[in-house]
Amino acid sequence: MTLTLRWYIILLFAILLSSITQAQTTGNFIKASIGYGSSSSYYIEDYGSQDEVDVMGGGLYLQGEYIIGLKSWFSVRPYAGAIFESVDKNQNIQNQPQYKVTTNAFLMGGKVRFCAPIPWVAPFIEGGIGTSMGKFETFTPNVNFNKSTVLLHIPFSIGLAVGRHNNFEIGISGYFHPAAKQSTGVFAIGYNFPLD
Repeated sequence: MTLTLRWYIILLFAILLSSITQAQTTGNFIKASIGYGSSSSYYIEDYGSQDEVDVMGGGLYLQGEYIIGLKSWFSVRPYAGAIFESVDKNQNIQNQPQYKVTTNAFLMGGKVRFCAPIPWVAPFIEGGIGTSMGKFETFTPNVNFNKSTVLLHIPFSIGLAVGRHNNFEIGISGYFHPAAKQSTGVFAIGYNFPLD
């Protein structure tokens, strides 16, 4: 199945379900998200003769959230997820270090969301704190961090809750890992399933 066909199936699924669910105002929900994540170094790096080589890791992002809607504009969101990244290896570079920035970890933590309670298109912003458990590699001219460990991360997101009841979400998230000197940017889509 091609990637384009998968996106059409996900979009069709979200549109069909959006007509039978209730609006996300207050109450409890489960949110499932899938997307693409890419990690990069905190610093602007000079890679010398490797400036055309992709050192950023990229891969699959998955996350689930338990949403506690306290107000129509405010919710608390404990979450758990995972990100799996890799870097294409370029065998044509001889006698050069293979710089790369990757994250392969499980994520969990909590965040809060402030959302404009507007039907059809509601912008939101989120922030919080969490932990990442897994393997982190930041190998650049300025940083050499390669550990399997537990690290603090700081999540931050902006996006739109769309649809008649704002159950379908499109967003951009950042997970900042200060100890590994790297950040992970994520583009994801999500869907909220009501529990009440």
